[in-house]
Amino acid sequence: MRICVAGEGAPDRWATRPAMSLGEVDSTQIEARRLADGGAPEGTVVRAEHQTRGRGRLGREWIDERGSALLISIILRPAGEVVRLPQLSLVAGVGVAEGLTEASGLPVTVAWPNDLLIRGLKVAGILAESFPGPGGAGTVVILGIGINVNQTRFAGHLEERATSLAREAGRPFDRERLLAVVLERLESWYRRWAAEGFEPVREAWRRGSATLGQRVAIGQGVEGIAEDLAEDGALLVRTEAGALVRRVATGPAP
Repeated sequence: MRICVAGEGAPDRWATRPAMSLGEVDSTQIEARRLADGGAPEGTVVRAEHQTRGRGRLGREWIDERGSALLISIILRPAGEVVRLPQLSLVAGVGVAEGLTEASGLPVTVAWPNDLLIRGLKVAGILAESFPGPGGAGTVVILGIGINVNQTRFAGHLEERATSLAREAGRPFDRERLLAVVLERLESWYRRWAAEGFEPVREAWRRGSATLGQRVAIGQGVEGIAEDLAEDGALLVRTEAGALVRRVATGPAP
């Protein structure tokens, strides 16, 4: 089933609109939710220089260095089957990875369901959250994206697990240009998903995957090898016993 995008076909694509730039906020997700509740249009981008309560998937804390990262949340209003909304994390992963690779020249890969990596180290994360629109009209998705751009040091255990574009390239990057390229690629993939369904996203994700062929945890102490991405976005994992298990991402469906 085709998913419609609010304002589809309009000449003013939202990736070209100015972002709402803020200084320090608790979370861009919270600010974007407030704007969405007030009727802000699809494609509204909220950007901050620093978050005091930044968070990632499963409530994990997102730590940024003031003025060095790209911290944005985007209001989306897709119409269609709610069951398909969790695919948006993968859509965003493909779009953002493509944009970062294009703008930086670095090989950015996607890790299921919502991380972007360079050399196996996390350079960006995605958080998709949804809620009913005002008056129960449709569903609103707030797509949060955090990208380590010019940060060169990471605290504690993150030092061995995270990286930044500047750290990998050995030079700083223009965050304005990065933002423009990332938003353009993200919107392009979002509109393609809306028009063509998940299959093009699935193929692109497979090509850029850092997860397929790797050992992953399924739950309750069970592990297996990530074998493929299902047609609906679930990760297909082959256990040691030979069973093919579906691992489903949580959210953003309400």
